[in-house]
Amino acid sequence: MLLLALAIAPGLAISIYFFLKDQYNREPRRHLLISFLLGICSALLAVLAETFLIDYFHIEPKSSIVSALIMAYPIVALAEEWSKYIMVRLYAFPKPEFDEPFDGIVYSVMVSMGFATVENIAYVMQTGYGTAIMRMFLSVPAHASFAIIMGYYLGKAKFAGKRRTILLMTGLFWAVFWHGTYDLFLFLQENEMVRLFVSDGLLFAGALCSFLLAIRLSSIAIREHVQLSEKMHKEKPEQG
Repeated sequence: MLLLALAIAPGLAISIYFFLKDQYNREPRRHLLISFLLGICSALLAVLAETFLIDYFHIEPKSSIVSALIMAYPIVALAEEWSKYIMVRLYAFPKPEFDEPFDGIVYSVMVSMGFATVENIAYVMQTGYGTAIMRMFLSVPAHASFAIIMGYYLGKAKFAGKRRTILLMTGLFWAVFWHGTYDLFLFLQENEMVRLFVSDGLLFAGALCSFLLAIRLSSIAIREHVQLSEKMHKEKPEQG
């Protein structure tokens, strides 16, 4: 029971944090809950896509650096981020309640935390407390950072007119890039040829650096959209 609680806690805590962070025009709880549940569905969609692609192309990340690159970017990162993107784009993005740029971050994070929670449960229940602690501070926050970066662009796209498609695809691209880069270093730890020249410690440091850079970019994105939301909120009475 404690192990299950540890698996659920990070995604839940991050979801609550962003619910509270959206202080100027808070989203309806039903939309947030549905987004979280859609995130769970997106995990199942991603698993199906990854399984099909791995079997179809016979990819084995341990076999070569090229295989690790293919596994990290176009298979795992693209399948997972695309599945999250689809849920936000089809459900939350068209809603009239999606009425400020910060909402892109909020809904993207909710979907991503649904995804990360079900993924976390699967890993933690198989491998135990060590994995639960490690993923609490790395993998789940990493999923949140990828979602923030994607949501930043979704928030801009909502009000961009002709540039909407470019911004939507830009958000997806950067989420895939940072996700894939983080995963690539982890996959390379399983490659015997790479480990002849690069230690596990350095490869883990590479994953950690990509994680910290994504967190830094996420922090900047949050600050910019929160300030914009505050400005929009203060201007509304004057417009009325």
